[in-house]
Amino acid sequence: MKEKKTIVLTVSKVFPKTHPKAGNTTGFVESLCMLFTGNNTKIHTIRGNYELWRKRAEKINSGEAILSIRYWSGKPYNSKQVEICRLEKIGVEKILFDDYLYGFKINEQQFSNISEVAENDGLTNNDFEHWFKGYDFSKPMAIIHFTNFRYTQP
Repeated sequence: MKEKKTIVLTVSKVFPKTHPKAGNTTGFVESLCMLFTGNNTKIHTIRGNYELWRKRAEKINSGEAILSIRYWSGKPYNSKQVEICRLEKIGVEKILFDDYLYGFKINEQQFSNISEVAENDGLTNNDFEHWFKGYDFSKPMAIIHFTNFRYTQP
């Protein structure tokens, strides 16, 4: 039997240096630990490179791969990764910002309020805005869903 490929997704345990809350706990790890209890506040994460994550989701959902969600035990990229959970099914939606925070599309459907997206990402609007400061919003990003929740219907 062929062993499944492991695709790693790391989440931050603390806010990055560029964020006003730098060094404070994000709560992502704790929320993801509760992923299967229904009490979690982080049901997805947003990453750049939509096409890469779309292809990865296809491999995970077809049974060829598994998603390992991890966090850094210390300094990012210079410490051991600790696994939170493994997922065999994920969802991916394309998000494209027209007017950052005030106009965006998810799978080509227009939205105007980022609050729900920020909350489902485990952040306040203000934290969300600072988290993504400096990103290139001209390129589609991926909403990687850890649950069955989706913003749009196929």
